[in-house]
Amino acid sequence: MAKKKDASLALDNCVNQTCPWSGKPVDGSSLTLYQGRVVGFCNPGCRDKFKAAVAMFDEAILKN
Repeated sequence: MAKKKDASLALDNCVNQTCPWSGKPVDGSSLTLYQGRVVGFCNPGCRDKFKAAVAMFDEAILKN
């Protein structure tokens, strides 16, 4: 079964216009939710790098 895309994940809802990793324009296929807001990246690799970094910091904070 195909995963349903979150309707809020749209460029119109994105808080940034450029990728925080590369500085390139955000691509609509590379969006994620972070603290209830849509954050965009230039490609899925940058998006996934962000998700991994956030997860690492969240885990470290919970341990302390």
